[in-house]
Amino acid sequence: MLQAPAAAALPAWPAIDFAAFGEVEVKPLSRIQGLTAGFLSRNWVTIPHVTHQDDADITALEAWRKNPAKPRLSPLAFFAKALVSGLKAFPQFNASLDATGKNLVLKRYFHIGIAIDTPRGLVVGVVRDCDSKSVASIARDIAALSEKARGRGLPMTDMEGGCMSISSLGGIGGTGFTPIVNAPEVAILGITKAEWKPRRAADDTVQWRLKVPLSLSYDHRVINGADAARFLRHLDEVLAAPEQL
Repeated sequence: MLQAPAAAALPAWPAIDFAAFGEVEVKPLSRIQGLTAGFLSRNWVTIPHVTHQDDADITALEAWRKNPAKPRLSPLAFFAKALVSGLKAFPQFNASLDATGKNLVLKRYFHIGIAIDTPRGLVVGVVRDCDSKSVASIARDIAALSEKARGRGLPMTDMEGGCMSISSLGGIGGTGFTPIVNAPEVAILGITKAEWKPRRAADDTVQWRLKVPLSLSYDHRVINGADAARFLRHLDEVLAAPEQL
């Protein structure tokens, strides 16, 4: 079975009396923060992470979203739908290692995890069957999961079965980060704040394009760097044609 390195092999966590240096306040972690800390530590130690960075052109996507004749939808819904296309084109991303670490389980379903920031900590809600849902339907599901997570909380049934997760900081800022793979998934997509950037056109004029930074962390035991680069290039192509989503 896949096992994390023994805790005894790591140096002990330093026990320090911080009050000796000045005034402090001790605040216990919430239950969600405690659980998340354990899962993230396990995932970081056991999964050989690599993060590939690239930009995607969402100029057409933003124009589509802001069309007054169309309903205003969360950009996350478009990314989730685009991710389905990526998982279909690159099946190794829609997979998990089994508990033995000797078999790769290829999935034929497309459930997308969405990281949700709540006052009690980070949770990942799962939108199911994104391949058969419209972008509008996915947007409604994301909104419902987010409202539930920030209210009474999500039951385990709403957090299980994800194929690949999205962690978006686009509403806050940043130019890139290293999201930690949400085991037993083998990849996670990080999104940061889009910016307008100049592009030299064929006639030497300057065109301004809205570019969003994408950070793809992946399990290097399953996915190689070339496929990670191709995966993000595929997402760029899909997001450039939002009417096809």
